[in-house]
Amino acid sequence: MSDTRAPVSFGLNRLDLRSPAHFAADARRLELLGWRYGFIPSSPLLALDPYVMLARALEATDAIVLGPLIENPVMRHPAVIAGSIATVDSIQPGRTLLGMGVGDTAVRLMGKRPATVAALERAVETIRALNSGQEVAVRAARPARLRHAAAVPVWVAAQGAKTLRMAGRVADGVFIRVGIHPENLRRAVDAVRAGEREAGRPAGEVRIGCVFHTVFGDDAERTRRIARAVAAGYYEYSPALFTNIGLGWDGEPVATLKRRVWPDFHHARDMEAAGDVVAFLPDTAANAFALVGPFEAIREQLRAILEMGLPIEIIVPHPVPTPVPGDGDYAKQFAERVIERL
Repeated sequence: MSDTRAPVSFGLNRLDLRSPAHFAADARRLELLGWRYGFIPSSPLLALDPYVMLARALEATDAIVLGPLIENPVMRHPAVIAGSIATVDSIQPGRTLLGMGVGDTAVRLMGKRPATVAALERAVETIRALNSGQEVAVRAARPARLRHAAAVPVWVAAQGAKTLRMAGRVADGVFIRVGIHPENLRRAVDAVRAGEREAGRPAGEVRIGCVFHTVFGDDAERTRRIARAVAAGYYEYSPALFTNIGLGWDGEPVATLKRRVWPDFHHARDMEAAGDVVAFLPDTAANAFALVGPFEAIREQLRAILEMGLPIEIIVPHPVPTPVPGDGDYAKQFAERVIERL
C-alpha cells in the first residue's frame, strides 16, 4: 500500500513567550491568520511553564490545536507529562497535541544527558497507555491508572533512522527533522513505515509532519551564513544526513567547533557568527537543511517538497533566528505570503 498525500496544515513553534497573556493573545492571532497548530518549547530554564501557557491559550481560542514541541522524559516523568497534558486537554477537549523528543538542549542545560531512544519509546508507550485509560504495571501494589485520562495524540520529533523507526512503532505521528533534501525526506518516511511494519501496524497509520528550519530575508549573504549553522546542527547530531546526500565535512571535528558556539549550532545566540565557524560548508549543504531566502522563494521551495507526493500533513516552518515579537511579524507575513498562496 502506497502513501497518499493528505491536506497540509501549518503550525508555528515560536509564539510570544513573554507571559501567559501574551502567549494566549498570540495563539488567537495565529488562529485568525490561518495557522492550524500552535506549539511551545518545553525548556524549563529558557521558557515559562508550557502547560500554564497552553491552558491560557486554549481559553482564548476556538479551533487552533496547541501543544508542547518538544517535551521530554528526562525533565518530567512520563506520568507527570500524561497528567499535565490531559489536564490541559480538559479545557477544550480534542484541541491538544503532545510532541515528545529525547531532550537535547533542554536537558543539556541542566547537565543531564538526553533520553535514549529506548527510554523515549517506553515513555511514549506509557503516556499513550495512561491517556487511553489503560492500567500500567509499575511494580507497585496495583497498576497505575490516570483518573483524568484524555486521548491526546502523541507525536515524536525525530531525525535519526533509529528514532524514526521507533516512532513508527509506538507514536500517533512523527515530526520529521532532517532538512529539506528529497533523499533525506524519503528515507525518513521509509524509516517510519518500517517501524509500522515491525509493530504490525497498518501501513500509513502514523501521521507525518515536518519541521523545516526557515531562514527568511532578502540579504543573501546573511541567510547563507545562518543556513550553514543550521546544516552544522544537523551534522552535529546525525552525520548520516550528510552522507545520505553525498556531502562531506571538510573542517575540524564538529565537537571541536561546537566549543565556539553556545549551547549548540541550532540554538546559538548569534546564528550568523555560528555560521562563520563553519564557513567551509558549501551552499549545497546550507540549501539541503533549511528553507532559505525571501518568502516568495520559501514558498516555491515548499511547493517543490509537496510535489514529491510524500504524506506530509503538518509543516512547521521554524524561524531561525527566533524573531523578536512584533519585529517584522514573521507569523503574519508567512501566512499571507506563503500559506495563502500555496
